[in-house]
Amino acid sequence: MEVLWTPPEGERAGFEMGRFADRCGFGTYEELQRWSVEDLEGFWQALVDFYGVRFHTPPTAVLGAREMPGAQWFPGATLNYAEHMLREREGVAVVARSAQRGASELTWGELRERVASTRAGLQRLGVTKGDRVVAYLPNIPETLIAFLATAGLGAIWASVSPEFGPRSVVDRFAQIEPKVLLAVDGYLHRGRWIDRSAELQAIRDGLPTLEHVLTELPSAPGELAFELVPFDHPLYVLFSSGTTGLPKAIVHGHGGILLEHLKNLGLGWDLKPGGRILWFSTTAWMMWNALVSGLLLGSSIVLMDGDLGRQWEIAQETQPTLMGISPAYLMACRKAGFKVPDIPSIRVVATAGSPLPPEGYDWIYEQLGPDVLLINGSGGTDVCSAIVSGGPLLPVYRGEISGRCLGVDTAAFDLDGNEVVGELGELVIRQPMPSMPVGLWGDESGERYRAAYFDTYPGVWRQGDWVRFSPEGTCVITGRSDATLNRGGVRMGTSELYAVVEEFSEVSDSLVVHLEDDAGGPGELLLFVVAELDDGLRNRIAQALRTELSFRHVPDTIAAVPAIPRTLTGKKLEAPVKRILRGAAADSVASRGALLDPGAIDAFVQFSEGNRRRT
Repeated sequence: MEVLWTPPEGERAGFEMGRFADRCGFGTYEELQRWSVEDLEGFWQALVDFYGVRFHTPPTAVLGAREMPGAQWFPGATLNYAEHMLREREGVAVVARSAQRGASELTWGELRERVASTRAGLQRLGVTKGDRVVAYLPNIPETLIAFLATAGLGAIWASVSPEFGPRSVVDRFAQIEPKVLLAVDGYLHRGRWIDRSAELQAIRDGLPTLEHVLTELPSAPGELAFELVPFDHPLYVLFSSGTTGLPKAIVHGHGGILLEHLKNLGLGWDLKPGGRILWFSTTAWMMWNALVSGLLLGSSIVLMDGDLGRQWEIAQETQPTLMGISPAYLMACRKAGFKVPDIPSIRVVATAGSPLPPEGYDWIYEQLGPDVLLINGSGGTDVCSAIVSGGPLLPVYRGEISGRCLGVDTAAFDLDGNEVVGELGELVIRQPMPSMPVGLWGDESGERYRAAYFDTYPGVWRQGDWVRFSPEGTCVITGRSDATLNRGGVRMGTSELYAVVEEFSEVSDSLVVHLEDDAGGPGELLLFVVAELDDGLRNRIAQALRTELSFRHVPDTIAAVPAIPRTLTGKKLEAPVKRILRGAAADSVASRGALLDPGAIDAFVQFSEGNRRRT
């Protein structure tokens, strides 16, 4: 494996993870990680002590019960996430850039005042502990303020971005029966005003429990105060992508998110006082929740509302120490020949959301120089954090995720539940994490929760990703396990194929599906590309896949489509497209309001109908 970056000698104590490792008495990351999963109680208590977590009522134990599902973290403890977010500090807390409203900033003191006022305004509306406050808002300071005010009351937050269609919003919010909806009635996109007043009315009509719908934050005189809640009291509800059926309403707790984000953002990303994080995200993606948690570490945060293509320009304006980039955007910049402007503040670049090809690693070091730490990780909405990732005490290996996260006992399992190394397997977690969901909303018996994560390997969490761990502990995520290709008994990840196909300048996007043969034959491998496709390009794609991967990766059919269906967070709809090609009705497997381009699935419906006619 080619090493692109190594922890600089003599600078270990300059990293939060280095200071933590020294405090705990471990010389290497491997020793620290091993201890973190062999002694869960010792590790998480050490993290609590390192960051000065404030328990108003002390816990009776670190881990009261270990079984999964059902682990009990810090039983008896009371705390509040928002209190830790809003500690008294000096300087700028929030930097905002908006296509609609321009630039603005909030100091820590101003943020505390705004949260106190909004908290009192919500109280005046009758919001109390356990009520649900939902938001149809972009990534602007008001969204952050409303979230912290809600959390400070012990009420429960959920948000989506205004790009979502009414059905998708109602499918999510109706599950949790909200009392208050905070919303905008439109937004600016590429210089054009997008009116959402009709959509907002449809959302209001679809949520009968609403008592208040506001297009401005409520405000009243009031002091900043925090409702003390149990460690596992619900903080917010995150929703799965919702491409099939109702999205899962995943409930995360105050304590679990607090500890996991202190660990992941503080130790893993090296955020600390004086730092600044910029990560383009909508309010519907868990990366928004991670972004705003930068405040826990005393770092300032950059909130971006507007054109995705301005990320580097805004980075140059705001000078973040950590910049988060989606692999899709990174690779699009590389393909377009984009030259990153001089941004000397950036010390860490983090990527998440989909696999990052080796060429993406090369591009970052070509553009930003050899001293930048590239952290490629993978996790999910389900744990609202990373499971495997790089970090300040690990080398950066080209094309590989550097290792297992602290406190996460992860492995690759075969279909029989045996750990495998050097071959593809299901990504699993063998011991509890504090940020595993409190539960799924409305799932009183826990049956749906168990079915979602523990149906394949009882007592072991199955993430749903296909992973290959090396003997050295690095890994590669090759895609979702429900979209894995299986040709001739050999399992292959979709990301490997995309990395080859999307290198062609003529191809702007692609999607691959394997339709298995129930009779045991090789099935049919279908590749869809957004391109001006002719036989010459088909032949060159096939030859590249044969040469760079294997003959098994060569599709039986290569077809052109106008667009690839993606969720609003950019994920390709591999499994839903597969079901459409199997004959399922499009509306039964994909909610158009949750897609970047609602019409993108139409070409696959037409392809499926044409196939059936030919058959």
